Amino acid sequence: MQQTSTRDRIVVAAARLLQRQGYVGTGIKQIAQEAGATLGSVYHFFPGGKETVAVAAIRHSGAEFAELLRSALAAEDHPADAVTACARELATGLRESGWIDGCPVTAAALETLGTDSEIQQACADALSQWEGLVHDKLLAGGYPPEDARELATTVISALEGAEVTAQVTRSEAPLLATGRQLTRLLRSYSI
Repeated sequence: MQQTSTRDRIVVAAARLLQRQGYVGTGIKQIAQEAGATLGSVYHFFPGGKETVAVAAIRHSGAEFAELLRSALAAEDHPADAVTACARELATGLRESGWIDGCPVTAAALETLGTDSEIQQACADALSQWEGLVHDKLLAGGYPPEDARELATTVISALEGAEVTAQVTRSEAPLLATGRQLTRLLRSYSI
C-alpha cells in the first residue's frame, strides 16, 4: 500500500473543501484538520498560506477533472456522443456526492472574480485545459479548427453552467438536457 505524503494530503483536503465550500468558506486550520496534518506542516509546505494551498488544490482538481473529461471523451468515437457521455458522467458523480461535489474550480473562480490573483489564473488555466481536450476531440472528429475552438468553449461553458444548475436544483436533469442539446449542436455540423 502506497503512503500519501503530508503535502499531498493537504492538497487533496484543500481541493475537496474548496470544491464544497469555496475559497472564502475554507480556513487554513480546517484544511490542516481534514488532512490530518499540523498547522505547522501546512505552512512548511505552503509558506504563502491559504492562497498558496488553494492554488495547489485548484491545479490538483483541474488535473483530476481533466482526467475524468479525457476518459469520458475517449469513451465514444463521435465527439457528439462523447460530450453526451461526459454530461452523463458528471450528472452521476454529482448525484452520488449528494449534490456537493460540483466543478472543482467554480466556487473559487467566482469568489475571486475581478482579481489578478494566482487563484484566478489557476482557475483560468484549468478551464483552458478542459477546452483544449474538447477542442482536440473535435479536431480528431473532423471539425474545422475555428469551429472546434468555438464549440469547445461552448461545450465547457454549457457543462459548467449545467453543473451549477444541477447542484442548486439537486437534479441530474440540467446536465442531461445540456448533454442532449450539445449533441444536437455538434451533429448539426456537416463534417
